[in-house]
Amino acid sequence: MYYTIMRTLISEIIKKEGELVELSGWVSVRRDHGKIIFIDLRDRSGGCQLVFIGGNKEVYEKASTLRSEWVISVSGIVNKRPPAMVNPEILTGTHEVLVDKLEILNRAGELPISIDTDGYEIGEEVRLKYRYLDLRRSRLSKNLRMRHRMTAFIRSFLGDRDFIEVETPILTKSTPEGARDYLVPSRLEPGKFYALPQSPQQYKQLLMVAGLEKYFQIARCFRDEDTRGDRQPEFTQLDMEISFTDQEEVMALNEQLLTDLVKTVFPEKTIQEIPFPRFSYAEAMKKYGTDRPDLRKSKEDSNLLAFCWIVDFPFFEKSKDGGWTFTHNPFSAPKPEYLENLLAGKSIGEIQAAQYDVVLNGLEIGGGSIRNHKPEALRAVFSIISSKDIDSFRHMYDAFISGAPPHGGIAWGLDRLASLLLNEPNIREVIAFPKTGDGRDLMMNAPSAAGKEQLKELGIELKKKK
Repeated sequence: MYYTIMRTLISEIIKKEGELVELSGWVSVRRDHGKIIFIDLRDRSGGCQLVFIGGNKEVYEKASTLRSEWVISVSGIVNKRPPAMVNPEILTGTHEVLVDKLEILNRAGELPISIDTDGYEIGEEVRLKYRYLDLRRSRLSKNLRMRHRMTAFIRSFLGDRDFIEVETPILTKSTPEGARDYLVPSRLEPGKFYALPQSPQQYKQLLMVAGLEKYFQIARCFRDEDTRGDRQPEFTQLDMEISFTDQEEVMALNEQLLTDLVKTVFPEKTIQEIPFPRFSYAEAMKKYGTDRPDLRKSKEDSNLLAFCWIVDFPFFEKSKDGGWTFTHNPFSAPKPEYLENLLAGKSIGEIQAAQYDVVLNGLEIGGGSIRNHKPEALRAVFSIISSKDIDSFRHMYDAFISGAPPHGGIAWGLDRLASLLLNEPNIREVIAFPKTGDGRDLMMNAPSAAGKEQLKELGIELKKKK
């Protein structure tokens, strides 16, 4: 009779004492002790100790050739370690596997970077060039798994409250929203371009016009910005929008989501104050000199989380040319008591937006607003900042005149929130394949030059700068 042993995850061996198991993974360390060889093996679930004895000559000799990061598969019996040999540092430290069969699946050469440390001591450019190796270190593997748990919790929380997740387009239209767009040339319509979305802002509002009422998305966003520290040209945000809502409902929902997320996924963390403190923009600037105050009572406590809300932002601010520009986005609604001023275009500097930001430990992690849903209010905003820009948003104006419900929402910077909750110094430590600060992908060598034929197909001719 033939039978196949199904692969066992390393973390499961403590439940299989005395059983024959098959394990697969990477060699971390080999230790030779005369007639016995110990191998530390790891897979996605953790690590364990393998034992090879001289009595099994063929397997023992093959084990003596193993090197770090070789990929192997073994089968053997799970035994309990003697009390003096227990390793309390690892989950499987009470057990080991006596190997009777070894298969070398792949050999590894000398690695260009060390992966047996947390990696902070290694230059970031080297780490990013060999990111597929860098991700093998336990710290980064844990970060990605915890980030997965965060997004899984968010999806469950919102799904239970009748939100639906909708994917919005990546190829879209270039519109003036504050940051510079990434442009994508169209081959079929030479001289015309798509843009990568700075956010799903317009699409999520159009979904409200479509009558979906409750939307969310774990969304990819793109902004062609100059180097700005803890920023990435592509990033991820939790995006949501609700119809027939108001500022208080949006803030209450998101406060509950953040609170439950921390308590469930990061139970070691302490939220300093619930409900979250709330400050007007003017109050925060006067009291703290910033609209992103760090309210922690002890900044030495890495597990202390001090959330707060900032509200009542100015709708407009003076632009460099002496005119007016929006402080958040042109789709925000004024607070109800300022609607008349907006429509009349008077006392512009005093108009406050129905906008709200959520701050954590001195960093903004999310922001949103109640939106203008009436076409005359949207037109008034553009008449204040620049009447010509309304043409770029004609589709929004046309949608609003078809019966748009009142709506509002928020977007979180998911990378930034994850880095704070995981006590990481920057967002690159919680992104699988990040870019450098100046937007380069050192692993894939991007951006790179396009071939002449590609450019010809797109109707693009490059000229050298003078």
